Formats: sequence, C-alpha cells, structure tokens
Amino acid sequence: LAVRWGSGAAKAWATSPGGCEAVQSTMDCTGRWLSSIPGDLRGDTEELLLDDNTIQVVGNASLLSYHQLRCLSVTKNRLKLIEPGAFLNSQGLHVLSLAENLLFTNYSLTAAALSALPALRTLDLAGNRLTEDMVSVLVWNLSSLKSLSVARNIIMRLDSSIFVNLTQLLELNLEKNYIFEIDQAFEGLQRLQKLNIAYNYLPCVVEFGLTQLRVLNVSHNVIEWFLALESDDLFELEVLDLSHNRLLFFPLLPRQSKLHSLLLKDNEMSFYQRLPNGTSLANVTVQFLLIDGNSTTITTVSLWDEICHSNLSSLRLLDMSQNQVWYLPEGFLAQMPSLTHLKLNQNCLETFHLLEGDPLDMLMELDLSQNRLAELGLEVDAGDILPNLQLFNLSYNQLQTLPHGVFTHTRRITTVDLSRNRVDLCPQPVEAAEAESPPCVDIRGVETLTHLSLAGCGLRGLGGHPFQGTSLIHLDLSDNHQVLSGDLEWLQDLALTLQVLSLRNTSLSSTAVDFSAFHSLVHLDLSGNSLTLFPTSLGAVNLRSLDLRDNCLPALPSDVTRTPLGKSLREVYLSRNPYNCCTLGWWDALQRVEELRVLDGLTCNYTSRTLRPWALPEPVLRSCRWQTADLALLYLVLALPTCLTLLVAFTVVFLTFKEKLLKMVKSRCGVSSPY
Repeated sequence: LAVRWGSGAAKAWATSPGGCEAVQSTMDCTGRWLSSIPGDLRGDTEELLLDDNTIQVVGNASLLSYHQLRCLSVTKNRLKLIEPGAFLNSQGLHVLSLAENLLFTNYSLTAAALSALPALRTLDLAGNRLTEDMVSVLVWNLSSLKSLSVARNIIMRLDSSIFVNLTQLLELNLEKNYIFEIDQAFEGLQRLQKLNIAYNYLPCVVEFGLTQLRVLNVSHNVIEWFLALESDDLFELEVLDLSHNRLLFFPLLPRQSKLHSLLLKDNEMSFYQRLPNGTSLANVTVQFLLIDGNSTTITTVSLWDEICHSNLSSLRLLDMSQNQVWYLPEGFLAQMPSLTHLKLNQNCLETFHLLEGDPLDMLMELDLSQNRLAELGLEVDAGDILPNLQLFNLSYNQLQTLPHGVFTHTRRITTVDLSRNRVDLCPQPVEAAEAESPPCVDIRGVETLTHLSLAGCGLRGLGGHPFQGTSLIHLDLSDNHQVLSGDLEWLQDLALTLQVLSLRNTSLSSTAVDFSAFHSLVHLDLSGNSLTLFPTSLGAVNLRSLDLRDNCLPALPSDVTRTPLGKSLREVYLSRNPYNCCTLGWWDALQRVEELRVLDGLTCNYTSRTLRPWALPEPVLRSCRWQTADLALLYLVLALPTCLTLLVAFTVVFLTFKEKLLKMVKSRCGVSSPY
C-alpha cells in the first residue's frame, strides 16, 4: 500500500473494512449497512461520511483513531446517543452533520459530547424530533458555531434563551417546524446574516429590527402583516422572501436598506388607496395593536404614505405575482430605478400605464400575464421607455392591440408572449383593409425579436408581410384554427431564420405548407391537426424534434429513415393516430435508428381493436401477411395448380383414346396411314 499510495489511494482503499472508499483524505462509507463506526480506517482521515447506515450509538472509543478529523457526517442513521467522551480525540472537528436521526431520545448526553468541540463551525440537527428546549440544551456551549440547522423538528416557540450563547452564528435554518411565536429570539445574534424560517406558522412579523441580517426567508407561513422597525438605521437586508403567505398589504419595509430582491408571490395583497367604485382612502389610517405581555402599544400609520418612506433604489427583483392587485399607486415604480425584473402576473390588473416619469430604464423582464388587461397605456411621444426590456409577457389578458410604436423604444426586446389575447397582426389582409381597419399589433422591423408566441389569439389568414424585418427563431401559432387559410407567403418570410415552429391545432392539411425551404428548422409541432398523409416536404428538413400526435395518420412513409429527416431526427411523438397494424414497416425502420427516441406510446388499429405494435398476436400477423401479399403472385400461385390439373387430365384423356382419335381423324380426312 505504501508503494501505491500516491496514485492509487482510491483503489487501494476500496477494500477497506465495511467496503468504504477513500479519495485523498476522505473516507466514504455511505450506504454500507454499518451498525457502528469502523475503527480501522486510515488514521489521517479528515472527512468521514457515514450516511445511510444503521448506526445507533457513537461511543467514547468510536473516533479514537481519527485525530485529524475535520468533517463528520452521520445523516440518515438510527442515531440515538453520542456518548460524552466521543469527541475528546477529535478536537479539530469543524463540520458535524447529524440530520435525520433520533437524537431526541438522549439529547442531554449528546449535548455533553457536543460541548467538547471548541472548533465546531457547522452543525446540522435537522429531522431529529427536537423541541425548542432540547435545542437550547444541545447548542448551549457551542459559541464557535457559524452555521446551525434545526430544520424539520417540532419547535413551536422561540424566545431569548434558545440561542443565547451563539454569538458567532452567521446562518440559522429553522424551516419546516411548527413555530407560531418568536419573542426576541434573535436579538443576541449580532452577526447573523442568513435566517430561514420558511414553512412554519408565523401569523405576523412586527418591529423587525435585525439590521445586520442580509437574507430573510419567511415564505410559506401564514403572515398577514410585515412591519419593520421605524428607524433611520441602515439595514443590511438584501433578500426578503415573503412569498406564499397571507399578506393583506404591501410590507412596511425598513426606511434604509440594501434590498435588491423582494419576493411577495402568492399572497392576498392589494392596494387600497382607491377602490374599484372610485372611493378614495388616501387619508384613512390603520391602527396596529401590539400586545407584549402586560404592555399594549397602539401604532397608527398611513399605509399609503409608508410605502413611499422606504428607500427601494437598490431593488432589482420584485415578484408580486398571484395576488389581488388591481392597480399600482401613482409613483410606485418611480421608487425603483434599478429594477430589472418585475413580475405582476396572476393579479387583477385592468390597465397598466408606462409613463415617462417611471424610470424603468434598467427593466429587462416584465410579466403581466394572466390579468384582466384591456389596455396597455403609453404616453404619446414618450422618450425611451423600457429601453433594456428583453422579455415582455402579456399572455392571458383581454388585449386587442398595443400602443403604436411600443417596440420602437424597446431596443433590446427578444421575447414577446401575446398568447390568449384577441389580437391581430399588422398589416391586415386586403379585404379587411378596404373596410374600417381593426386594431392590430405591429412587430415589423423589430430586428432584435427572436421569440414570439401568438397561441390562441384567434388569428385568421394573415395578409401582407407581418414578420418583415424580424429574425424570429421561435414562433408559436398553435390553437389558431384559421391562421393557415389563404396565402401563406408570410410564413415563407421566416424560412431562413425559424428554428422552432408550433402549428398545433391549426387545422393544418397535408399539403398546406411547403416545409422544404425551412433549412434552419429543428423543432416542429404539428399535433392536434387532421393530417391524413405525412407532408412529403418534411423529408428534406433536418429536424431534431417532431410532434405528430393527435392526427389521422394511418402510416408514415416506408422510406422515412432514408431521408434527411430520418437521419437528423432525435425525438418524435407519434401517439393517438389510427395507424394500420398491417403497414408498420416504417415503425420497424424507426426502431432500428439508434439515436432516435420515441417519447410516447404507440398503438395501431386492426379491425376494431387497438393493439401495441411490439405485441401483435400471431393470428393478426398471419392475417396481415395475407393482406399485404403481392396479389399478382398470389393469383399465379392459386392458378398454377388448376392449370397443371387440366394439363394432366388432357394428357391422360389423349393417351387413353389415342387410337380412336387417330381413326377418327383418318376417316374424316381420308388419308391412309401405315400400320
């Protein structure tokens, strides 16, 4: 072993006791069905992984051989006890993971063992059925800790006595407990930077004053109010996650902070300065009743003014999706000049106005999908509005048009989603232009646009050249039943650049579109149509993905694998077509293409039965052989025995009546013949 130590350590120790594997100074004994810690591993081991075993006790002598141990992981075992002297020879241990065990049974003895670790930096006690009192005992003497996880336990209430000695703690994970009350539990953690209390039962957060905290995750609780401490102190807070709660109002944030990500998704939040019936509540105040023991404090605030008091100049991400917002207060977005991502999808917005006074120069993504938008406002002759916008999602609204020239200001726009709106594209067909021109969306000349979704917009035959001057590589026209009616020259305008095209559920016929010119196309969706024949023009296209589901195809071309399409195709969807079980030669050919994946189940029809091609019964196979046989050859085979029978019969008759026949011929012809 000494000879091969340098290059073959992992191989040499693959046969270590218990089947552990060594990689440099790490011993991996994961999943070896060990009931105790092996004592005869390498003496200079620095990292020992014992996860997924059946260890119940770490005894006083279990780690005697490992003086250089820095990291020990015993997660997912049956650990009930760590004896008090277990770590006396492992004073340099920095990382200890004991998650998913049964430490609640002997927590006081285990606490005595942990107290002998002066250098411990990271401790994971998640999933051990620990109460808050047990946690307090376990971490009482661990003043060196910088990271602590007590997630997935049964902690219900936190007070100032729980973490009192953890003065060096930087990160604390309390998620997935049953916490419903916190009473000054974090006041002594002056260096705490990351706090995770997600998936608990907190009803509110009031007088939030952890100025040193950088990341706070209180998502998936039942919080209705978030009130920061009224102070002009600078908060270090950068990320605040309040998503999946029951917030009624926009949170009252610290006046001064470094907040760059505010997550408010899935709440019950709205603004109440104006009501839908026109009533103004601008001067109405709200009183918060704060009860602390025998002390009662009433705080009166104006929620509408308080929003403006928070400095949100550094905010880059604001997610207010899945709320009940039906309007934004005037000047709301003006407070966020650094905003790059704004998500307002799944709300109740009826209008959204882009004003020159809203400094959204940095905005890159704007999601307004799944609202009630009937109008998108834009100041006439406005300057550069949304100059850096790249993704604009307006799907699932009630829009019929967009402000004229809206895309002339968005010089970097790449993706626009207008699906499920009742919009038309400019220019209109000639017959529509003769009448009063209906509203339409003009995307011509938007050179940066590469992704456009127009699914379910009720588009009819498009006239002119609606995509002229664009370089689209992704186009979704699905669920537009009449979009392919009339002249399709507009689609040929995209032949050189288009890579992804969806024509799902567009009433496509087999010869409606000539795909042979689409040399860049790699993904094509033709599902949900009524194709009875495979489009012959597809054979010349080098597709990688093709979707033919939900059509009326009885078969694919027998030579499909010999075409450019067959050689380039890597993924194909074929299900829910009435394939003929007796014409599956094309299927056998596809099966022989090694790199091709059929991503769904295939069935075929035989009389009134639906069968799997790879499990056809023998009677069906025999019947199919008769049905697909060469008819000329079949007729020849059937006629040949009859002909032979007639020939033999004629020969027998001739030989039997030869003399009589000859005499008959002689008497008739009068010619003598020698005997």
